[in-house]
Amino acid sequence: MKPTLLALTAAAAVAFAAAAPAQTLRFASQGDPQTMDPHSQNESFTNSVNQQVYEYLLSRDKQLNFVPGLATSWEQLSPLKWRFKLRQGVKFHDGSAFNADDVVYSINRAKEPTSQIAVYANAVGVPKKIDDLTVEFEMTKVNPIFLEHIAPLFILDKEWSEKNKATKPQDFKNKEEHYAALNANGTGPYMLVKREPGIKTTWKRNPNYWGKIEGNVQEVVFTPIANDATRTAALISGELDFILDPPPRDVAKLRSTPGVKIIDGPENRIVFIGMDQFRDEALYTSVKGKNPFKELKVRQALYAAVDIETIKNKLMSGQSYPTGGNTPSPKAYYNDPKIEARYPFDLAKAKQLMAEAGYPNGFETQLDCPNNRYIQDEEICVALASMWEKIGVKVRVVAQPRVTYFPKLEKFDSAMYMLGWGGAVTDAETTLTPVMRNLQPTGGVGSYNYGRSTNAKFDDLAARSSVEADPVKRKELILAALTEWKEQVHTIPLHRQVIPWAARSNVTAVHRPDNYFIWEWVTIGK
Repeated sequence: MKPTLLALTAAAAVAFAAAAPAQTLRFASQGDPQTMDPHSQNESFTNSVNQQVYEYLLSRDKQLNFVPGLATSWEQLSPLKWRFKLRQGVKFHDGSAFNADDVVYSINRAKEPTSQIAVYANAVGVPKKIDDLTVEFEMTKVNPIFLEHIAPLFILDKEWSEKNKATKPQDFKNKEEHYAALNANGTGPYMLVKREPGIKTTWKRNPNYWGKIEGNVQEVVFTPIANDATRTAALISGELDFILDPPPRDVAKLRSTPGVKIIDGPENRIVFIGMDQFRDEALYTSVKGKNPFKELKVRQALYAAVDIETIKNKLMSGQSYPTGGNTPSPKAYYNDPKIEARYPFDLAKAKQLMAEAGYPNGFETQLDCPNNRYIQDEEICVALASMWEKIGVKVRVVAQPRVTYFPKLEKFDSAMYMLGWGGAVTDAETTLTPVMRNLQPTGGVGSYNYGRSTNAKFDDLAARSSVEADPVKRKELILAALTEWKEQVHTIPLHRQVIPWAARSNVTAVHRPDNYFIWEWVTIGK
């Protein structure tokens, strides 16, 4: 019998410092940011932390609308050219001046092979300095969502990067030791003080920040705490002010716990299962000389065996939106109900499909899964293994922290895997090109297609939608592409998360659909 949440409060043994000043924000999550290098890893929590230190040309408001950031204005000069006017008088944290050279340098740095945002940087074309406060971008093909592509590109100090031999993003998957992984020099509202991976990271408010800071947080102390009970107990006892990922099973109790409150909202994110559709013989699988995941009927069977309502009600405590779509938001496919609808849960049909595919007795395989990235990630993988066993597919679940999990995926070292995809952008393009398209050796196209599925029809439709300026024609291409992907079951969609945050009752924060916890909007009361 598991101890109750409240019982664990008294027993929690967490090594925290003594009570901090009122304007120190102490928060935790189950996992740690992957790196302080803003171009190395494209992972939401890592990006949200780095966004406090580094900034973009465009910022987003509380409703995710574009507002001026390091650029004060922008205009499209022609179908292939954009101009940005830069903010005057901005300083990096080390006191050096921000200018056009830093923008050109940063965009080109983000295009390097070790960057996980190369697909976005390549999409904005070639940056050119016009003067110290003006930059133009020239493309060779139409980009209908240019602003969405430039929005996630962080700006670094050119001189600082060169001085510290950090001109290329950290090669994270190969565990490169890199100056920018542990140090930072941005223009943002908070400055990195000390980075201790896996232990603690601290920041302080930038006294020379150019913008307005609405909240009162002067210092931020982040501690990764993998254990759910320990993390929650530390919040209840007052050792923490905020936790980013309270366990779903504890949310109801936390709502009624004195001194604590829940701040929640739907996240713009799809969580799905991918499968290796590239190798002739899948890794970690009992089938020799063949790859069962290349068979459409096997993929259909695995999908049909997923009891998504059980996952929603028992593991997610009702805090999820099951979907048949494969994008973070239904807005990506214009809320088309045919794409949103799931294929039905049908064990009899699943067994029939397995037999028709030539696997009446199933096979053995491995499901790789993070244990500190998505809500109930490991638990969901274990539940899926139990469901698939009913159709003869015996699954070994291998769960590991994000710091080792994602490099494993980047090396395509998996037969089946869990992945989530989301962020601020709802347009289909930011999923179609990096996550779904056929993998290409350069440019970032298909770089997150870890199953390496190939589909000529889909790829043609998706590629054409990327450069189609006419909105009606573009909609037709996107719907056709996503329909093809769904019908071929290249991935098995699960759900979109409802993200609950838990905080002390004196903490005020803004919950955005991208799940970015923005410290400059946080107020800690008495």
